[in-house]
Amino acid sequence: MIDTAYAMGGMGGGMPGAGGDWSFMLVMAILFAIFYFLLIRPQQQKQKEMKAMLDNLAHGDTVVTSGGIHGKVVALTDTIVTLEVADKIRIKISRSFIGAVLQKAGKE
Repeated sequence: MIDTAYAMGGMGGGMPGAGGDWSFMLVMAILFAIFYFLLIRPQQQKQKEMKAMLDNLAHGDTVVTSGGIHGKVVALTDTIVTLEVADKIRIKISRSFIGAVLQKAGKE
C-alpha cells in the first residue's frame, strides 16, 4: 500500500519535468549561440576574406602559396595562376592554393 501511494505521488503532483523542457531548450539555445559566435561566424568571415583576396588577384602581385612557395603573378585565368618564382622559371598552380598576397602590384 505504501509502495502504491509513493508511486502515484512521488513526482510532485502529476506534471513531471514540465519546467525541465524549457530549461533544456534554453541551455541548447545558449550553447548554439556560443558555437555560432565562437566557431561558425568567424569561419564564414575568413572564407569571405579569402574569396575577396582571390577575386582581387592581379598581374604583378607578390603572393605565397599554401605550400610556402613565394612568387610574382605573371598570368591569371579563372582557375589557374602562373607564378614566376625565379628569373624565367614559372609554375602554374590552382588559384585556390594562393595563401596570401604579400604585396599588391604597384606598391613596391
